[in-house]
Amino acid sequence: MQVFTIGDALKNSVLIKLILCPVDFSESSVAAYHHALSLADHYGSKLVVQHVVELWRYPSSSFAASAGAYDEFWQAICEGSKEKLREFVNHHSPDGIQPELVLQEGIAADVILSLAQSQKADLIVMGTHGHRGFDRLMVGSVTNRVMRRAPSPVLAVSKPHDPNGEAKEGRHVHHLNRILFCTDFSQNSERALDYALSVSAEYDAELTLLHVLEGEERAQVKEPAVSALTKQLDELVPPAARAKLKIKTAVRVGKPYQQIIQLALESQSDLVAMGVHGRGAIDLAVFGSTTYRVIQLGPCPVLAVHI
Repeated sequence: MQVFTIGDALKNSVLIKLILCPVDFSESSVAAYHHALSLADHYGSKLVVQHVVELWRYPSSSFAASAGAYDEFWQAICEGSKEKLREFVNHHSPDGIQPELVLQEGIAADVILSLAQSQKADLIVMGTHGHRGFDRLMVGSVTNRVMRRAPSPVLAVSKPHDPNGEAKEGRHVHHLNRILFCTDFSQNSERALDYALSVSAEYDAELTLLHVLEGEERAQVKEPAVSALTKQLDELVPPAARAKLKIKTAVRVGKPYQQIIQLALESQSDLVAMGVHGRGAIDLAVFGSTTYRVIQLGPCPVLAVHI
């Protein structure tokens, strides 16, 4: 874990020079784009807005048998998508804001990851869909794959309307006043904590560190155990950061995703920061049962930091 120092070294410990925002023109994409705009404005970042055309979604593509017919079909789809992307950005951007627009064809998750790598994106901001039954498939096929494979953190935004967003001088500003960081005390959480500390310093936000005891009966959890875990949470924060930031700790008992969501609601958190594990079957199950549910059911965006 990096060492934090008081002053600019703490404030600028995580640099966000380039933000990639993939959009599919949905309401959640609008919300994600607003967050990307706000972050780009705050950090002075370059903003790249990407749309991926997946030709397999267009039934007519199967009838374009010849190379000439396929090229003509692709050109029509490409021109229409380019215009839609321009309209999306123009409609949802303040005057004078002109992000870089990228239109590509392929499998969405793979193309997003490829562009993030080639552009060396420091942050990916993506929208996820609401609570409908098939949304898990969308998260599983796109957002899940991006989060679990991206070298950079992913900010997942699922809510169309952010109560902390406001128009200011033609800009859509999202205030980060309270940040919730969730940890299981593994080394996998360290990088996510670095980001949580850095963003808290950048926005002068209150930071709460949370650990959830899973599979325990509340009556069986004794005060000494809670005190020991609270001390362990305290020890995660470097002294320089503790002197600079507003830090709280919390230990809860129950299902992790439920306790995370409940505390996020109670504390009116503006951001939840979590570590996302690798690519194994167990990690996928953990992602599905915890991170996925926090993203889909939680009250605020989730910053998922890939391990």
